Amino acid sequence: MASRKSQSAGLLLFRGRATDLEVLLGHPGGPFWQNKDDGAWSIPKGLIGADEAPLSAARREFAEETGHDPEGIFLPLGEERQPGGKVVKAWAIEGDWDTALIHSNTFEMEWPPRSGRLRTFPEIDRADWFAVADARRKILRGQVIFVDRLLEVLIAGRTYGKAER
Repeated sequence: MASRKSQSAGLLLFRGRATDLEVLLGHPGGPFWQNKDDGAWSIPKGLIGADEAPLSAARREFAEETGHDPEGIFLPLGEERQPGGKVVKAWAIEGDWDTALIHSNTFEMEWPPRSGRLRTFPEIDRADWFAVADARRKILRGQVIFVDRLLEVLIAGRTYGKAER
């Protein structure tokens, strides 16, 4: 089992059905991601705390990064090791949300490099809804599997664990 420092948990908010499905993705903030688009978006996610249940971490991180706390039934999408080695555990939840309401927590980093100046950036600088084909192009390569698994859950009734409230 991976250490908690190498485990993240996140939520994939979705609306519609398999034929007109849209998923919510967040674009990471900060100067590194500023001019990146395809292959840069992510499900809102973050590290799992030492004594925190993975779903609780996913819900906390989603709320911290978007300002929205979805309620309902959380459908497990399993876990997947990312190219960098981190393991991401994900759940899907149906809901609708106005992305104009985004309010993300922030982080500080020295910018420009070696300038000695700390600047504050949002963890997610914007969020948007994407149809499945667009989401597959926009999302980080290691997270495409969660969009595919959501389709499997909605179309074939496949499960990756027990749904939770």
